[in-house]
Amino acid sequence: MKWNLRMAAAQRGIWKASELQRMLAERGLVISVGKMSGLWSGNPASIKLSDLDAFCAVLGCGIADIMSPEPEMFALPGTQTEQQAATGGARPAVTPKRRDGRTLPPA
Repeated sequence: MKWNLRMAAAQRGIWKASELQRMLAERGLVISVGKMSGLWSGNPASIKLSDLDAFCAVLGCGIADIMSPEPEMFALPGTQTEQQAATGGARPAVTPKRRDGRTLPPA
């Protein structure tokens, strides 16, 4: 999923994380400065569904405005991704390693 919180907020005239943080606090969702910074500037590893509800309520938007799917990241087996198609489907060479962790002698 692609995280679009900053864009969704900007489309509604909210330009600072602290402003959104204050608006969320008014609705009952208190978020620390560190967590808000991560949500504002990055792609969070996890988020509670109740927090998503609060973001949608404050911004007056739907989930699709905050998150968008990226199905191309998980292509079906047997289908070529764009990168494989560009390289002609060639895979990088695999170098075997010994089980005991020692390196192989030079070729």
